[in-house]
Amino acid sequence: MAKKWGQLVRYWMTKNMDLPQDVMMDLPRITMIGQIHIYIENHKGLLTFTDKELRLLLKQGQLLIKGKSFVIKTILPEEILLEGKIDQVIYITENPGGTK
Repeated sequence: MAKKWGQLVRYWMTKNMDLPQDVMMDLPRITMIGQIHIYIENHKGLLTFTDKELRLLLKQGQLLIKGKSFVIKTILPEEILLEGKIDQVIYITENPGGTK
Protein backbone atom coordinates (compact mmCIF):
# COMPACT_ATOMS: atom_id res chain seq x y z
CA MET A 1 0.00 0.00 0.00
CA ALA A 2 2.78 2.44 0.93
CA LYS A 3 4.58 1.64 -2.32
CA LYS A 4 1.52 2.57 -4.41
CA TRP A 5 1.00 5.73 -2.36
CA GLY A 6 4.61 6.75 -3.02
CA GLN A 7 4.15 6.17 -6.76
CA LEU A 8 0.99 8.27 -6.78
CA VAL A 9 2.74 11.11 -4.95
CA ARG A 10 5.70 11.02 -7.37
CA TYR A 11 3.32 10.99 -10.35
CA TRP A 12 1.36 13.94 -8.96
CA MET A 13 4.59 15.88 -8.33
CA THR A 14 5.87 15.34 -11.87
CA LYS A 15 2.54 16.38 -13.35
CA ASN A 16 1.86 19.44 -11.18
CA MET A 17 5.36 20.71 -10.43
CA ASP A 18 6.93 20.22 -13.86
CA LEU A 19 9.61 17.88 -12.49
CA PRO A 20 11.28 15.41 -14.90
CA GLN A 21 9.53 12.04 -14.90
CA ASP A 22 12.73 10.03 -15.32
CA VAL A 23 14.07 11.41 -12.03
CA MET A 24 10.87 11.33 -9.98
CA MET A 25 9.56 7.98 -11.26
CA ASP A 26 13.01 6.30 -11.27
CA LEU A 27 12.79 5.60 -15.01
CA PRO A 28 15.74 5.05 -17.33
CA ARG A 29 16.73 7.85 -19.71
CA ILE A 30 17.82 6.45 -23.08
CA THR A 31 19.56 8.58 -25.71
CA MET A 32 20.39 7.08 -29.11
CA ILE A 33 22.43 8.58 -31.89
CA GLY A 34 21.48 6.75 -35.05
CA GLN A 35 22.30 3.06 -34.78
CA ILE A 36 25.84 3.57 -33.49
CA HIS A 37 25.59 5.02 -29.93
CA ILE A 38 23.22 4.46 -27.05
CA TYR A 39 23.54 6.18 -23.68
CA ILE A 40 21.47 4.86 -20.78
CA GLU A 41 21.12 6.65 -17.45
CA ASN A 42 19.43 5.45 -14.26
CA HIS A 43 19.93 1.70 -14.67
CA LYS A 44 20.46 -0.62 -11.71
CA GLY A 45 23.32 -2.76 -13.04
CA LEU A 46 24.82 -4.69 -15.91
CA LEU A 47 23.44 -8.23 -16.24
CA THR A 48 24.97 -9.47 -19.51
CA PHE A 49 27.44 -8.16 -22.04
CA THR A 50 28.76 -9.69 -25.26
CA ASP A 51 29.74 -8.14 -28.57
CA LYS A 52 26.12 -8.80 -29.73
CA GLU A 53 24.00 -8.17 -26.63
CA LEU A 54 23.75 -5.93 -23.59
CA ARG A 55 21.24 -6.49 -20.80
CA LEU A 56 20.68 -3.99 -18.00
CA LEU A 57 18.64 -4.28 -14.83
CA LEU A 58 16.08 -1.51 -14.36
CA LYS A 59 13.94 -0.68 -11.34
CA GLN A 60 11.05 -2.39 -13.11
CA GLY A 61 12.27 -5.01 -15.57
CA GLN A 62 15.24 -5.10 -17.89
CA LEU A 63 16.56 -3.40 -21.01
CA LEU A 64 17.92 -5.65 -23.77
CA ILE A 65 19.97 -4.20 -26.62
CA LYS A 66 20.86 -6.41 -29.60
CA GLY A 67 23.23 -5.76 -32.46
CA LYS A 68 26.88 -6.38 -33.30
CA SER A 69 30.40 -5.11 -32.65
CA PHE A 70 29.42 -3.77 -29.23
CA VAL A 71 32.00 -1.93 -27.15
CA ILE A 72 31.30 -0.32 -23.78
CA LYS A 73 32.88 3.14 -23.99
CA THR A 74 31.84 4.36 -20.53
CA ILE A 75 30.39 2.55 -17.55
CA LEU A 76 29.47 4.21 -14.26
CA PRO A 77 27.23 2.99 -11.41
CA GLU A 78 24.03 4.28 -13.09
CA GLU A 79 25.20 5.24 -16.60
CA ILE A 80 26.53 3.37 -19.61
CA LEU A 81 27.62 4.37 -23.13
CA LEU A 82 27.54 1.59 -25.71
CA GLU A 83 28.89 1.78 -29.27
CA GLY A 84 28.33 -0.63 -32.14
CA LYS A 85 25.58 -1.39 -34.62
CA ILE A 86 22.33 -1.34 -32.66
CA ASP A 87 19.54 -3.42 -34.21
CA GLN A 88 17.01 -3.70 -31.37
CA VAL A 89 16.23 -2.04 -28.04
CA ILE A 90 13.75 -4.14 -26.05
CA TYR A 91 12.15 -3.20 -22.75
CA ILE A 92 11.36 -6.39 -20.77
CA THR A 93 8.78 -6.01 -18.01
CA GLU A 94 8.34 -9.64 -17.01
CA ASN A 95 10.71 -12.33 -15.81
CA PRO A 96 12.49 -14.25 -18.61
CA GLY A 97 11.00 -17.52 -17.32
CA GLY A 98 7.47 -16.21 -17.84
CA THR A 99 6.59 -16.15 -14.14
CA LYS A 100 5.83 -12.94 -12.27
